[in-house]
Amino acid sequence: MDKQCIFSSNGPPAAGPYSHAVAAGPYVFVSGQGPFAPDGSGVQRGTMEEEARLALSNLKTVLEDAGSSLEKTVKVTAYLANMDDFQAFNEVYKEFFATDCPARTCFQAGRLPFDIQVEVEAIALA
Repeated sequence: MDKQCIFSSNGPPAAGPYSHAVAAGPYVFVSGQGPFAPDGSGVQRGTMEEEARLALSNLKTVLEDAGSSLEKTVKVTAYLANMDDFQAFNEVYKEFFATDCPARTCFQAGRLPFDIQVEVEAIALA
């Protein structure tokens, strides 16, 4: 099985030595997306809801640039800086996954890169 590294031209620049996503077989594996400006200007700090909305928007963009979509997403992993924000995250998450939601794991991370409040990664069908 071959793999194809995907670099999203519409998403924020990668913050390290990794691909935005990797397509392998029938799947697209999306690297963690946070509240980073697509124009490359860095972290966009805000409320938990604002950071979650941008992280999920970036996830959507990377999926679409990889030829997939939110609708084809089968698994999401969400990392929160503070589990007290779980309900706030869920409210924003429902804006992106209203029906036929993918499987999901959500947990508190000890510390996220750049001290962001939320990061999301996903696996989707290609």
